Amino acid sequence: MSTITTPDIIPSLKEDCQRLRKAFQGLGTDEKAIIEVLGHREARNRAEISRCYYMLYNESLIYRLKSELSGDFQRAVILWTEDPSKRDAELAHKALKQKKDQDIWVILEIACSSSSDHLIEVRQTYCLLFHTSLEEDIESQFAQQGQLKEFLLRLVSSYRYEGEDVDEQLVKSEANSLFCAIREQRPYHEVIRVLSTRSKAHLNAIFQHYKQEYGISIIEDIECNSGDDKKLSSIIKVAICCLQSPEKHFAQVVNTSIIGLGTDEDSLTRAIVTRAEIDMKLIKEEYKDRYNRTLHDDVVGDTSGYYRDFLLTLLGDK
Repeated sequence: MSTITTPDIIPSLKEDCQRLRKAFQGLGTDEKAIIEVLGHREARNRAEISRCYYMLYNESLIYRLKSELSGDFQRAVILWTEDPSKRDAELAHKALKQKKDQDIWVILEIACSSSSDHLIEVRQTYCLLFHTSLEEDIESQFAQQGQLKEFLLRLVSSYRYEGEDVDEQLVKSEANSLFCAIREQRPYHEVIRVLSTRSKAHLNAIFQHYKQEYGISIIEDIECNSGDDKKLSSIIKVAICCLQSPEKHFAQVVNTSIIGLGTDEDSLTRAIVTRAEIDMKLIKEEYKDRYNRTLHDDVVGDTSGYYRDFLLTLLGDK
C-alpha cells in the first residue's frame, strides 16, 4: 500500500551519498537531486544513507539538509529522512505544546494508527530526546482534563495484540457495554477501557456488531449522545477512525489542510510523509471516493516549487 517508487537497481550507499554531497556543493543547491535520491528510497535505505554519509564526510545528513534547504520543503525532507520513531516523537512533543484539538490528533495518529512495536520505539525515543516520558508530558499538559488525560495516557501506553483471533462472545458483550455507556451518557470509562486495550481485529468486530445489532455506527451514536463533554466525544471519534479506518482519517486531514483560505502545510506534510510507506494508496482511493477529486490534483493546486515536487514524489506521482 506504499506509494514510494524505487529504482530497479538501487545505487550503492556510497554513490547515493556522493550524489547528495555534490548536490550540496557549489553555487546553489541541487534540490532535484535531493528529491531523486531521498524521495525514492525506503526507510531502511534512508537510515543507511544517513549513517554512511556521516562516516564518509563526518557530518550529519540531517544537519546539512537543514542548512541547505528552507521552508516547507525543508521540513518535509527532514521529516522524511529522520528515523520514523524520532520523527513521531518530535511530532508528539510539538503537538503537546499546542494542545489544540487538531494537535491532539497527532497523538491519536501515533497511538492508534501505528504498530505496537513502533509505538514503543516512539516512547523510548521521546525519553531520549526530551529527558521526560510521553506519558509524563500528557499528564502535565492535560492535568485539568481528567477523562481526556486518562484516555490519551491509556492509548499511548497500550500494547495491542496484532493477530486476527477474535472472541465472538466477548465482542458481543463489549458491544453491548459500549452501547449502554454511550446511550446512558455515563462517564466514558468503559469506552476508554475497550478502545485502549483491545486488538484492532477485536475492535473492528465490535464496531461491525454494533452497527448490525443497534442499526447505527458507534461513531454516529457518540455524535447523537455526546452529552456535555463535546471535546472528549470528538477525540474519541477520531481515535475510533484511526483504529478502524486510518485511510479515512488521513484523507480528512489532507482535505482539511487544503480547503479554505491558505494551506495548513504542517498537517499536509505530516499526513503524506508519515503514511507514504504505509497506506497512501488507500488514502488516495478514499480521497477520490469521498471528495470526487484526486489527491494529486489538490496537492498541485495548493503547493508549489520543490515542496510540491517532493510531495508528489512521495505520492508516487512524479
